[in-house]
Amino acid sequence: MKQTLKHCLAVAALTGAVSSAASAEDQVVLYHWFEYIPQELLEKFTSETGIKVVMDTFDSNEALLASLKAGAIGTYDLAVPGDYMVEILANQDLLDNFTPDELENFGNIADKWLNVDFDQGRKSSIPYQWGTTSFSVNRDVFQGDIDQLSILFDPPQELSGKINMLDAQNDVLALASFYLDIPQCSNDREQLKALNDLLQSAKQHWVSFNSDTTKDILVSGDVATSMIWNGFGARARIEGANIEYAFPDDGYIVWMDNVVLLKDAPNRENALKFMDFLLLPENIAAVSDYARYESGVKGAKEHVSDELREMPELNAPEDGEGHFVKVCDAETQAVYDQIWTNLRK
Repeated sequence: MKQTLKHCLAVAALTGAVSSAASAEDQVVLYHWFEYIPQELLEKFTSETGIKVVMDTFDSNEALLASLKAGAIGTYDLAVPGDYMVEILANQDLLDNFTPDELENFGNIADKWLNVDFDQGRKSSIPYQWGTTSFSVNRDVFQGDIDQLSILFDPPQELSGKINMLDAQNDVLALASFYLDIPQCSNDREQLKALNDLLQSAKQHWVSFNSDTTKDILVSGDVATSMIWNGFGARARIEGANIEYAFPDDGYIVWMDNVVLLKDAPNRENALKFMDFLLLPENIAAVSDYARYESGVKGAKEHVSDELREMPELNAPEDGEGHFVKVCDAETQAVYDQIWTNLRK
């Protein structure tokens, strides 16, 4: 990932900055996505508890993993990985466990998000926000049908050379698999060749791989199409971009971000207090109104704005084909890593 070095350096800098106070009783150290939580909510937590939130940011699940493996364990208390990354972090022994009775508001977790495949019974994580990953198209540039993944992989002339892809390996490869109608984590040589060939052919139509400013480049008009998370797409539209978010008939990604308790958290008790704080409906609703996603907490919808409830980006068609990203076994993942490496050369 192009951001890995930057984030590893950020981890090293943060480690030096907080190591002397890592066991302080008045702070919690959070590793979070960029532009994904309102500052006012962090200040509310500090006002209510006296605990300061120290936060660093990452821009992809892969950057998060790389930073943690590069030495951040023991520096951060909490992180906010996506669904499949929770499973990867657990498999690599990077998470701590807690019991339901350690969180007063554990019962607020919505039933559908409790026994999830990536963390059955919620032993290491709580739900944060969930949404979809697809793409948005500038309607001043292209007025045709956008409900097909061909917009990204075999685009019309109006969009060719004006497309940004997320710098996120698993998401890009998942959408390509949906487009080809092949399984994720395939071991079939012909299917893997088709996947690689598709990506190499489509690359000529793409101008960039960018995650952290994808909203901004849509608003500025620097690109006419971009892979994007639905909430970020909504924010770009609200900021003035004449864009439409697509729910492609051939599939889109459904994801859930989660707050996880990290192994060797230096402020474990404070971390659990922050998790409990986020499980209150009015608090997580403040995140939803800011980030433009939905939460996994009971009663939160009663606290979100009417504007959020009505956003087209948050209202997928009832017959839509949304899929979680799958975690491949190590041998299969190595093949997918090579496909991605070849694509990013």
